[in-house]
Amino acid sequence: MKYPFVIFDWDGTLVDSEARIITSMQAAADDYGWQPALTDEAVRNIIGLALPEAIRHICPGIDEEGVDAIRQGYTHHFLERSNLEMPLFDGVKEGLQRLKDAGCMLAVATGKSRRGLDRVLPEVGLASLFEHTRCADETLSKPDPLMLHELLDVTGFDVRQAVMVGDTEYDLGMAKNAGMDRIAVTYGAHHPDRLQGYNPVFVADEFVELVDWVLAG
Repeated sequence: MKYPFVIFDWDGTLVDSEARIITSMQAAADDYGWQPALTDEAVRNIIGLALPEAIRHICPGIDEEGVDAIRQGYTHHFLERSNLEMPLFDGVKEGLQRLKDAGCMLAVATGKSRRGLDRVLPEVGLASLFEHTRCADETLSKPDPLMLHELLDVTGFDVRQAVMVGDTEYDLGMAKNAGMDRIAVTYGAHHPDRLQGYNPVFVADEFVELVDWVLAG
């Protein structure tokens, strides 16, 4: 295998949660009274950031009271109100199992909150596959590399032994800032052209492609 430690983004990389994220953010901003209304593309662009950073970016000039109100509203809509499905992308569960069976250690580095990740991991049947996870509300938001440094520290791996897999500029930018190799997946939130600027070592159009590539050695 090429890397003994493989770190994955969550939304847009393992789970197709884009529609639920977009509608939940739009509903939260609407509840707060933010104008103009948030477009699908605007919300899609901030997928991967920690919620406070995402809200500040998408609602320029908003004060911290507003950030907190929309953050709470988003969490409520996402966890309690939305009934939109969030399926795993094709081949994810089988691919992760192949990596684990081959001896790879697997981890998640996500812009989700700890509450959100802990809720969804068992729901999709992936909890047993990941040794470690880091969430944006317990460290710094992507593209700051802190969560990757923390994962390396807790596992003892050298940065050269690890690779970050993600679908957004924030994922790949975080890895680049950490000096870590990165794999881009093209089926998520950001257009492939945006990802190429971060010099990924591999670009996968399907999840199985990245698994095959990592295991090829």
